[in-house]
Amino acid sequence: MAFRFVHTADLHLDSPLRSLAMRNSDLAELIGDATRQALIAIVDLCIDEQVDALIIAGDLYDGDQTSMKTARFLASQMQRLHEASIATFIIRGNHDAMSRITQELILPPLVTRFGGRAEAINLTRGNIGISVHGLSFSKPQAPESLLEKYHRPTPDAINIGIMHTSLAGAPGHDLYAPCKASDLHSWGFDYWALGHVHVRAQHAGDRMVIMPGMPQGRDINEAGEKSVTLVTVNDDRSLTVEERATSVAQFERVSVDLSSAATWREAAELIEQGMGVVRDRIRSAHLVGRLRLTGPTPLSWQLRRDRDLLLAETEQRAERLGKTWIEKIEIATTAPISTPVGGITADPVLELGELMRSDIIHQHGVREAVRDLVRELRDDMPPEARGFSGDDEAAFEALIDQLLTEGSEDMLARLKPEVSEIS
Repeated sequence: MAFRFVHTADLHLDSPLRSLAMRNSDLAELIGDATRQALIAIVDLCIDEQVDALIIAGDLYDGDQTSMKTARFLASQMQRLHEASIATFIIRGNHDAMSRITQELILPPLVTRFGGRAEAINLTRGNIGISVHGLSFSKPQAPESLLEKYHRPTPDAINIGIMHTSLAGAPGHDLYAPCKASDLHSWGFDYWALGHVHVRAQHAGDRMVIMPGMPQGRDINEAGEKSVTLVTVNDDRSLTVEERATSVAQFERVSVDLSSAATWREAAELIEQGMGVVRDRIRSAHLVGRLRLTGPTPLSWQLRRDRDLLLAETEQRAERLGKTWIEKIEIATTAPISTPVGGITADPVLELGELMRSDIIHQHGVREAVRDLVRELRDDMPPEARGFSGDDEAAFEALIDQLLTEGSEDMLARLKPEVSEIS
């Protein structure tokens, strides 16, 4: 008789909104509730598939949570699993270690929360022994490997290890409980259920070492389909792994080339087509798209100047597509360059634009002024809202480049004469 379990991590329940671009209250409500809906979807999957266990490999919460609404919601979902005779195994990650709820919440008997000392829970399924090994973070920081603290494999059993780790490191993630995937393979466990890195990865080797990624993205930097892992331990002791989608709302970057658009209507139709292609491709109920408009087009000035009108038009078309949302519009179009006889343009705005691109925005004083303004704005924001400035100095400088370029283009767009009608 097979033993089946679902492996997930990094739910970050009730995580605060991470994007300042979500000024749409309906979109903000959707994303604000999405982590809860992802957990409901995971519990539904466990019950529908009649699995034996759910494994949560850390960061169930999102830090120093104090809301008992989160606690009550979690308890209700754990009760659903308990009533279906499904065991739940949970370890604390770096975010959970800061949460008071982690320590105080009383959960149903079939829920096992591993503590700060390694422990192995032994089960029997038919003729197969199952040993589930877990170890929680006792503090928010774990600068050293935890691997040597785990028990060695239980003889004659299928050994499943649960660990919250950054492995050898991942972009955008701090180093926590670092270790090599090769060390996990050689430890002797049949399956390592990992957590911490928000992107799914299966690390090749003699054993199964899987980072499931998060089940629900929270902003555009967590774009793409999100899922959990469904694992079957077969009667012959082999393992079968399936990826199952769980995200309610999927963030995607949608690039649209407007070089063929000569009128506003043509541009709007191209944008709708681009969104429709992505909408048809994804499996999540909702698409949350960040539009990036590119290409040389005579509409470039108008798109920048009438950005609010463009957003309203695009949101209306997204609504027509169904469950499609616009998180932000990035305008990277350019005005077609036409050089008259003699190489001298008669358009003073174009001349000013060329001067700004070639000289003004590269001046040290201009750059320093913009840099100081951005730093001041960032430092006045709460920590969870500072991600827009990047994770390092290089990313911050790239943001300054972007602001200088886009700011100059937007200013020039407003210097162009008004058109009498939008086609």
